[in-house]
Amino acid sequence: MNTPHDSSLGREVAYPTRYDPTLLFPIPRAGARAELGLAPGSALPFTGHDRWHAYELGWLDGRGRPQAATATVLVPADSPCLVESKSFKLYLNSLNAARFDHADALRACIAGDLSRAAGAGVEVRFGLPPMAAGQEGTSIDAEDVDIDHYGPPQADVLRADTGDVVEEYLRSGMLKSNCPVTGQPDWGSVHLRYRGPRIDRGSLLRYIAGYREHAGFHEQCVEQIFLDVLARCRPQWLSVEARYTRRGGLDINPWRATPGQPAPAPARDLRQ
Repeated sequence: MNTPHDSSLGREVAYPTRYDPTLLFPIPRAGARAELGLAPGSALPFTGHDRWHAYELGWLDGRGRPQAATATVLVPADSPCLVESKSFKLYLNSLNAARFDHADALRACIAGDLSRAAGAGVEVRFGLPPMAAGQEGTSIDAEDVDIDHYGPPQADVLRADTGDVVEEYLRSGMLKSNCPVTGQPDWGSVHLRYRGPRIDRGSLLRYIAGYREHAGFHEQCVEQIFLDVLARCRPQWLSVEARYTRRGGLDINPWRATPGQPAPAPARDLRQ
């Protein structure tokens, strides 16, 4: 029978009982970037970082008393590897029974372990960015267009008016892709800032809908969006950030931009 007893609900799952940095699973970025036309070893056409928010960080102090906090983690986009999200969560769980005399010792431990996994310096700080104040940018989600394609993403639907140069901030809450490991849906929003030929908003919404049945890691999806918009719409500068909703106490916010662009002020969406 199809009952809760027959499902995975309530069944025991593997849970780390001691600190174990080997749980972190790095994935080289080079393979996915090669599929996007970025040759290994060549200069990246973007700068950026992957900003993680950790909502469930726990450990024991030097006297064995339970502690809890939140944290923000910044992984540079030029690191050789990304860190797979489920392994990141398992790693954080492995800290629950570990003792640290001071909170900063915990922070340094996490930063060191993540830096070794990513192959570059990773910044860790306690606390989370504030929630976004009001409506950021201009939403494209109500554009009057028909959509009948949901994957793979099609860059050729993007349009821009070369006779009308603007600087604007466009936003869509309709980003959805699928985890290439589990097949489960990943939900998020796209925040696109640029200066250049005016991007047709309906075409941008159709393009974003093309990720709906696409399998890709969060970081890879943002890099593809950046490269496709850059190639098809020819902006003078471009900044693309995605804010994905939380899974297992973690959310990720990859950001990619043309070199020289400042990082957007860190903020969280209401869905985060």
